[in-house]
Amino acid sequence: MLKVLFVTSEAEPFAKTGGLADVSGSLPKALRNEGCDVRILLPFYRTVREQGLNYELLGEDVEVTLGDRRITGDIRGLLVWENDFPVYFVQKDEFYDREFLYGIPKGDYFDNAERFIFLSKMVLPLCEKVGFAPDIIHCHDWQTGLIPVYVKTVFRNSAFFSETATVLSIHNIAYQGIFDKGLFAQTGLAPALFSPSALEYWGGINFLKAGLVFADIITTVSKKYSQEIQTPDYGYGLDGVVRDRSRDLYGVLNGADYEEWNPATDNVIASRYTSDDLSGKVKCKQDVLRAFKLSRKMNMELPLVGIISRLVDQKGFDLVVEVMDELMKLNCSLVLLGIGDRRYNELFATVAKKYPKRIGLKLGYDRVLAHKIEAGCDMFLMPSRYEPCGLNQIYSLKYGTIPIVRATGGLDDTVQDFDLLSGEGNGFKFNAYTGTELLAAIKKAIKTYNEKERWRQLMKNAMAADFSWERSAKRYVELYHRAISKTRPAG
Repeated sequence: MLKVLFVTSEAEPFAKTGGLADVSGSLPKALRNEGCDVRILLPFYRTVREQGLNYELLGEDVEVTLGDRRITGDIRGLLVWENDFPVYFVQKDEFYDREFLYGIPKGDYFDNAERFIFLSKMVLPLCEKVGFAPDIIHCHDWQTGLIPVYVKTVFRNSAFFSETATVLSIHNIAYQGIFDKGLFAQTGLAPALFSPSALEYWGGINFLKAGLVFADIITTVSKKYSQEIQTPDYGYGLDGVVRDRSRDLYGVLNGADYEEWNPATDNVIASRYTSDDLSGKVKCKQDVLRAFKLSRKMNMELPLVGIISRLVDQKGFDLVVEVMDELMKLNCSLVLLGIGDRRYNELFATVAKKYPKRIGLKLGYDRVLAHKIEAGCDMFLMPSRYEPCGLNQIYSLKYGTIPIVRATGGLDDTVQDFDLLSGEGNGFKFNAYTGTELLAAIKKAIKTYNEKERWRQLMKNAMAADFSWERSAKRYVELYHRAISKTRPAG
């Protein structure tokens, strides 16, 4: 049985800021179904503690070094999901008992380097405590980027890691974990590794670069994104490093957890429905309008556009703000769930006040409301500047909520532009990153919405799309074996 340690900075249902948590909560279950012994490791955040679950203390006062300091933490465990699925937590209240995962809304925590060096260094004592020698350590984003370095250097003398291979998944290359060179000593790595061929990056240290250089296999979350990050436009300064590792780089599309995101079984929406019986979607639309205190009498006949997102530049909200007045002239309504940069929080609050009967806004994240939006809206808007994979467009397809997206990354891989003549396709796409093209795509969607039979066919097309984790999990198992073959002699 292939033994996999899944190290992540967030995972559903314990801690979440974005799509990484969805992947970390869903992919391990799919890998388990493929016969892998998968275990997850993440920090014991305040949000984890507040869930009040029965966390077992597996190791107390476990010591690691950060520079010349000796720091202790605890290791906790939990058996969740089916088949006694193990999840481990690194507890260090000084680092993780905070309101947010990575920083306050105004900026990152000052000690993020130490927080995630500590997490990375706790991997070895965890495995020793629980007697688990992984074949693969699957790392995710910059927060775990040092682990492949440790496995090939500091941890290599451990019997637990002597044959361990590493896989690094890049969920968003724009976030890299760049810190002052003065913090390099905290890593405990050999001074020779502070070099342009390893961790050094424009005079500082770059955790994601470390993972890119040292991981045996690198994955991204869609085929299109694996190509994009090798270009200056999308590589955020690491495109050269990625190109150097292109032979070990693979795009594996994220999947959807259809046990949770499925209108036929969803237990939080107003009415369940299927592609054969769409009547429940009308009740769901009424319900989401009620949730946002929008008039059902005024808005039921208008197309309802949904957005669930972090409110940041990456997600294309500068375009949305640019076209908002024109959008409101198109006889549609909009509901938005999300929070992010202060300027977007304030801009959308202002827009919602300007159009109180047509725009519903909730700043924050609400899992139940997210389900209601997916089920109750007619369309879902994702005009991203770039999008490594995206999950909400995949959820939207299953709910017959037609995605309107920019043709980038995973959005381009999952959404097929609807052809009015052939009736093929499952959504609407635009290419150039401009308000004009965004507005044209929305107009095309609304025009199609008003042609009821054509729209019904489009909904059926969308709901027939299958992006379950099974196919992606099989691909990851193949890549795990490929990674192992790089670290163990043949035969």
